[in-house]
This record gives sequence, C-alpha cells and structure tokens, in this order.
Amino acid sequence: MKAFTEITSTFLPLDRSNVDTDAIIPQQYLKSVKRTGFGVNLFDNWRYKDPGVLGQDHSKRRLSDDFVLNKKQYQGAKILLARENFGCGSSREHAVWSILDYGFNVVIAPSFADIFRSNCYKNGLLPIALSTSEIDYLFEHVNTNPNYKCNINLDSQTITDENNKSFSFQIDEFRKYCLVNGFDEIDLTLQHEDKIKDYESKLKQTSPWLFSAK
Repeated sequence: MKAFTEITSTFLPLDRSNVDTDAIIPQQYLKSVKRTGFGVNLFDNWRYKDPGVLGQDHSKRRLSDDFVLNKKQYQGAKILLARENFGCGSSREHAVWSILDYGFNVVIAPSFADIFRSNCYKNGLLPIALSTSEIDYLFEHVNTNPNYKCNINLDSQTITDENNKSFSFQIDEFRKYCLVNGFDEIDLTLQHEDKIKDYESKLKQTSPWLFSAK
C-alpha cells in the first residue's frame, strides 16, 4: 500500500454522526475485490438523486446538489471530517477502499467503529480521533472558509492549521510504523521471506509426502 507521512489539504465537512458502511458504499457494489473503482460510488445514496446499480455509467446519473461531496468549493479535499462513530455497521473493507479511491487520505472524527478503524490501517487510510471540541473547531473554520487547510504530520502526530493552531493525536506505534513504510499484512509477511523459504525447504526434507502430487 502507499506510504503515508505528511499531507496538507482542505477538508470535506460531513457533518453527520453514526455514518455506517452501508451509507459509505451500498451493498450492490461489493462484488469486486480489486480495491479500485469504488470512488464513484462513495456515499452513493446521498450523492445521487436516482438509485444506482452495478456496472452502469454513473456519470449520467443526477447529482444531489445539496450533498456536500458534490459542492464545488470542497472539490479536491483529501481530509474527510466527520462526527462520532464513523464507519459503524458491517465489517466491509470496501468502505475504506471507496474513501481512498475517491481521493481521501485521512478521516478525522471523534470516534470510529473498531473494525472500520482496523480496515483503515490495513489499507493506508489514516483515521484520527480528536475530542468533540477540537472537531467543533475544525468544522467551524471549514464552514467559514472552504479553503481552510491543515497540515497533518504522522511523524510528530500533529495537526496544524494556517493560524498555527495545533492538535496532537494518538496512534499505536505498530500502526504508525506500517503507515509510514506503506506496509500491509502481506508486506510484513514478506519481510520474513528468507525464513519462510528455509522452513519450507526443511519441511520438504522431513515431510516429503506433504508435497507429493496426487
């Protein structure tokens, strides 16, 4: 996966609590496991006026002008700002894939569903939990100025805005190590490739029947 170290960006303010994975990516789009192509269906039921189906040309669907994702002033934002319990619901990894595929690198909220948070780390999306007052501060500034930006530095674990207002956030050291290096679970396993090959070689000698063709 892509490594994450630092980003400076504007925000998309999704001022909703308890946003579940069905809202993030509806079930009809979950048949693919390619991890790409889901961005066009992010927040599908809120984003479009008409229901969507798998395989259709989504560029021809009618957009909901009232939904924040469709507003011109927030286009290009790489930080998704939300309220508490973001990512609740099912354990679908597609929810994280759709957020990443749309172009977001960070999600900031007061709290996240546990499985969603875990899926974020496994795919290179940084979930940051801040206090409610800190979230309120960010929403206030984004709503006042859509061009409001913050720098997010994973090394120092800080969020710093244009006024030099800074917040710190917590992250497990192992999760941080994986994000900074762009390591998913397969990458971590391959770090021990020599030991794995050595084990398999010895196993073939001691238990050759396990490798014999039927």
